[in-house]
Amino acid sequence: MAENNGISWDEIKALFAETDRKFQETDRQFKDTDRKFQETDRKFQETDRKFKETDRKLDKRFNELYGLFSSQWGRLVESLVEGDLVPILQRRGIEVEQTARRVKGSHKGLSYEFDIVARNGTEVVVVEVKTTLKPKHIHEFLDKMASFKTWVEEYAPNTIYGAVAFLQADAGAEQMAENKGLFVIRATGDSAAIVNKADFVPRTF
Repeated sequence: MAENNGISWDEIKALFAETDRKFQETDRQFKDTDRKFQETDRKFQETDRKFKETDRKLDKRFNELYGLFSSQWGRLVESLVEGDLVPILQRRGIEVEQTARRVKGSHKGLSYEFDIVARNGTEVVVVEVKTTLKPKHIHEFLDKMASFKTWVEEYAPNTIYGAVAFLQADAGAEQMAENKGLFVIRATGDSAAIVNKADFVPRTF
């Protein structure tokens, strides 16, 4: 067999074969590493999915608990406000003969609910109760009040006033409510009081 620079062709072929084997081994290792990276990525994605699922469940549970707390707290505030509503309205010249909580109904398929309704023969005061009063609540309440006589037709002949009652107010909501012509009732401790200015004139609906 001929030689090339002292290396036989058999040795050269053996070197090529060994080099090819090493390339194949390296390629196999790269593929195995890539497979492991893909497996790791899959596990990361699965872990991320589980974290998101856990977050979603926690958020749902928190919202349920918060909703329950808010609902029960809101009912307590309603009871507090209703208990003082007759005397505080009387001091504003509105004689109240009867109060009712959670006045619900439906008009042409549209459901409605008003937290407290105080009334006498000619006047009605509709009270929206919030633990924390925000400007958006006032806009929503005014929208409801615009339809009150349509929804509750028995009060259509009466003079209708609106009021908001709350434990605390955000972002100037208290002043906004008065500017919109609503009675402003703040609940504090074990009592409630109307905090509008002495010369306040309520809006009629």
